[in-house]
Amino acid sequence: MNFIRSLVHVLWMAITVIPWALFVVFISYFVSSTRLYWICAGWLRLAVNSGTWILGIENRIQGMENLPTGTKDPAVLLVKHQSTWETFVMPAIMPHPLAYVFKKELLHVPFFGWAMARMDMIHIDRKQRSRAFAKVVQQGRRLMAEGVWVIMFPEGTRIARGQKGEYKSGGARLAIAAGVPVIPIAVTSARCWPTRAFVKKPGVVDISIGRAIPSEGRSADELMQEVESWIESEMHRLDPEAYPIASGQ
Repeated sequence: MNFIRSLVHVLWMAITVIPWALFVVFISYFVSSTRLYWICAGWLRLAVNSGTWILGIENRIQGMENLPTGTKDPAVLLVKHQSTWETFVMPAIMPHPLAYVFKKELLHVPFFGWAMARMDMIHIDRKQRSRAFAKVVQQGRRLMAEGVWVIMFPEGTRIARGQKGEYKSGGARLAIAAGVPVIPIAVTSARCWPTRAFVKKPGVVDISIGRAIPSEGRSADELMQEVESWIESEMHRLDPEAYPIASGQ
């Protein structure tokens, strides 16, 4: 049954993304970047809702009160990355537009990538590290001044349930350079959507939003260590079955 549900969901996503992406490419010449973002976020909400209707995946969110409340209050969101689910969920639940930092190769993905190319996001060439980071800081500052939050996955790639990747300091360095706080976010998506798996299973994905961590006067390594410590301890709390040794099971 889970295989059939997963197949139906993939087909649903493929069918809906084509007209959405073509519409986004067309309408992008006539609307503002903010308006275009919310049009795209509408499809992502549809993707999340279809995940609930078809796959039986539900979100349980805590900590929304920890997000900045001002319309122009800046932030860098640093999120645990276990599956595609959180890339869909974050724009669907956040009150501000988000700008993802992602590798430019994704722009070549048919339809989905074409639509992303029309959005005001931060796509980088990972081979040019220093130039790439300079671009992240330049665009990140501009976007956050406009009320857009920058979102990054500090582990850099999807990490299997119960595992921890290497936390890279790029998000912390951006926050320090821009003088803005970071918001750590723990997500247990692999409990329902295993890393790089086709078959998903019903259940609850916990999303926990931590308190803002100021970046002023901090080193990048120190700041990222605090982010890593909070996210990983929160992952143990939210999903103790994934960490049997640490939880004493």
